[in-house]
Amino acid sequence: MPLLIAIIAIAAAVYFFLNRARNAALMAGDLVDVAKDVQLAARRFGFRRQDNMHPVETVQDLNLATAALAVAFQELDGMPTREQRSKLAEQLQAQLQMDSKAAKEAVILGGWLVSQCGGTDAAVSRLSRKVYKLGGPEALPPLLEIIKGSLPNSGLSQHQQDAIERFRISFRLPKS
Repeated sequence: MPLLIAIIAIAAAVYFFLNRARNAALMAGDLVDVAKDVQLAARRFGFRRQDNMHPVETVQDLNLATAALAVAFQELDGMPTREQRSKLAEQLQAQLQMDSKAAKEAVILGGWLVSQCGGTDAAVSRLSRKVYKLGGPEALPPLLEIIKGSLPNSGLSQHQQDAIERFRISFRLPKS
């Protein structure tokens, strides 16, 4: 009887570790797919990483910078849901006249740019300056429409309200 219990325990342990190894392999494959998505999106927008330069500073496409800023704004309230990300892509299509594939890739690359900033607060500051540099004050109304159209019904969090104030400063708008 003890021998039978030992064999069953060994079989259970082997099964457990094989499942964990299989799950680890699947997760590694998912990570490779995410990396490929970011690479493809970067190619589409002509993004090239340069030495001694922050990735946000190398962005030359206003639509990409706007998308990244909208992603950062969404992430101020925690990680957005798939529904919120898809609403964001729809708003990018509507406000910036992007096609569906370009909008989805802009959201993917925008998320990567936000992660490179070391946090959403830093990303909002850096990206809002970049959007202003690329598009001037005329870039703010489409950005606000994108944000408004992709928000959940609960409204703005305190962090998001603070970000709107930082937009005013970055876009050099007078206090209202």
